[in-house]
Amino acid sequence: MKTEFHDKSTALQLKVLKELSSISTSLGSDIWLRGGWAIDFMLGKVTRTHDDIDFVTWIHHREQLEEDLLKAGYQRVEVKEEFRNRQSDFCMGTVELSCCYIDRTLEGRVIMNELPEWVWQSDALSSQYFILDNIPFKTLSPKQLLEEKEIYEQIGRKPRRKDLESKEKLRLMIEQSN
Repeated sequence: MKTEFHDKSTALQLKVLKELSSISTSLGSDIWLRGGWAIDFMLGKVTRTHDDIDFVTWIHHREQLEEDLLKAGYQRVEVKEEFRNRQSDFCMGTVELSCCYIDRTLEGRVIMNELPEWVWQSDALSSQYFILDNIPFKTLSPKQLLEEKEIYEQIGRKPRRKDLESKEKLRLMIEQSN
C-alpha cells in the first residue's frame, strides 16, 4: 500500500526504512520493526509522525549491520554505557535509528542481549512480512509490543500520549486476532 501521509519527516523515514529493508536482505538476516513503525506496518498505513525508527535483530549480526549502516552514510550515535551491549544508535540527517540486539538462552528463549531476566513472548518475532509504501518488513508481535509498553510503565517511565494510543491499537489487534 502506498502511504498518503506526506510530511517531510515521514518521507525521509520511509526512505531510510527502504534502505534498512535492503540492508536486512544483504545481511541475510531478519530485522523486526518495533515501536510506532511496527504498528503502522501492521495496519498498512502511516498513523502519525514518528520520532525515530526502532528495530531488533540478532546479536551475531551486529558487526555486519553496523558496518553496512556506516558504509551507507549513517553516523553512529553514542549509547549510554549500560545499553551498549544491547543497542546501537545511528542517524542519517534528522532520521534516528535505534537497533536492539536479541539472543537466545540455552533453553531457546528469546531475550534482549545480556538481559536474561526479560524473556520475550514465544511468538514475539513475527514471521509475516507487512508492506507499507512498497517496503516489506517483519515486526514484533502485538503482544510483545504491548508487553514492552507495560514493562516501561512498571519500571517508572511515565506513559506518553502516543504510548497510550499505541496500547489501544495493540489491544485491538490482539482482540481481533483471537
